Amino acid sequence: MRVFVLPPVVATLAALSLTPSRASAQGRAATDRPVDRIVAVVGTKPILASQVEEQLVLAQSQGSKVPEDSAGRDAARRQILSQMVDEELLVQQAERDTTIKVTDQEVQDAVEQTVQNVRKQFTSIPEFQTQLRAAGFVSEEEWRRWLADQQRRAILQQRLIEGLKQKGKLRPIPPSDAEMRAFWETSRAQQPKRPAGISFRQIVIVPKADSAATARAVQLAESLVVTLRQGGGAGFADVAKKYSADSVSREQGGALGWFRRGVMVKEFEDVAFHLRPGSISDVVRTEFGFHIIQVERAQPAEILARHILIQPAISEAQIAIARRQADSVHDALAHGASLDSLARRYADPSEPKLADALPISQLPPDYQTAIGQDSVPGLKPVFEVGVGTARPRFVVFELTKRLPEGELGFDEVKDHIRDGLAQQLAIKHYLDLLRRTTYVDVRF
Repeated sequence: MRVFVLPPVVATLAALSLTPSRASAQGRAATDRPVDRIVAVVGTKPILASQVEEQLVLAQSQGSKVPEDSAGRDAARRQILSQMVDEELLVQQAERDTTIKVTDQEVQDAVEQTVQNVRKQFTSIPEFQTQLRAAGFVSEEEWRRWLADQQRRAILQQRLIEGLKQKGKLRPIPPSDAEMRAFWETSRAQQPKRPAGISFRQIVIVPKADSAATARAVQLAESLVVTLRQGGGAGFADVAKKYSADSVSREQGGALGWFRRGVMVKEFEDVAFHLRPGSISDVVRTEFGFHIIQVERAQPAEILARHILIQPAISEAQIAIARRQADSVHDALAHGASLDSLARRYADPSEPKLADALPISQLPPDYQTAIGQDSVPGLKPVFEVGVGTARPRFVVFELTKRLPEGELGFDEVKDHIRDGLAQQLAIKHYLDLLRRTTYVDVRF
């Protein structure tokens, strides 16, 4: 079931250059039926044959196999139309729900990000504009309006589904073994190969700042809070660029984007979700250091925020202590100690303790260097990551399995299939309920 997912932006441009509704002669030649007739009505909203053709060509441009014969193409059109009806049902239900809000600003932010991402794919603005015209858009502004409508509909569907889950009204429906097998048989040809992977257990030990460094960090954070509050919060981005230790958000002025609960650590969220937009938080301590938070905008269950992270300096003496501690943990494991008990006492809680069939390509470079082509299970020498940085870490690493690239088997993906089908069956059940209370007339 394809719901609330926007198509890849570059593929969208390429696909629309062929769609019938964009005055494509090729698209019109591909069908012998009138393009602009109504093929379905959902509530009071018509769905046109031209819109179905757009989705058919879009699916084809993204790699889906579309039958060449007319009967097969008609079957594909019916399937696409059914998906479009489902999406329209969800959008209309979300629009009726007064608790679901989609602001113009967040839609425009998403559109702007999409436009920038697409432009990067072209070597010049004239080339970009030529592709827009080939896609049938008179101007970039017309394309932006189309993107805005797609983004708004996607957000509405997503928030409706998330809200239903939170209220316990969209509970997963476990699929039968037969349904899982049937899905596997019909989709296995499209399954990618299993990438080379690795399974391991680890304890990551992080040097801790001494009391003097911690006190200096707290003092700096508190002084920044005073400065920011005196300025009414203005200049937060500049202060973040100058002082924040968060390398990911620092260059964006501490911007974290929109997020919901469950994304950040609890201590951070407990403060952030109670801040009034524009206000500056007190210093918030987490396992990462000391944070100053500013919420820019808020809407039900979601906020747009920035932060500044101040981390205490780590001395060479503290780094040496962490290294000795890692060596001690390694020796204890080698003599049969429990990894779980050692992890509870020594491990950095922000680092995963276990990894199962993690693709080699997703391993951090320091891990790839340390492990190399080693495929022998067992405890490995302690290695350091973040060498040369202000906050190195020491990894006590046990390799449990190394997997070569190969074809995926049903047993390897059945848990993923079960979870996906359970969600799809729950949504299908909800859509069936919507169909009973909404006028739906399919005329294909």
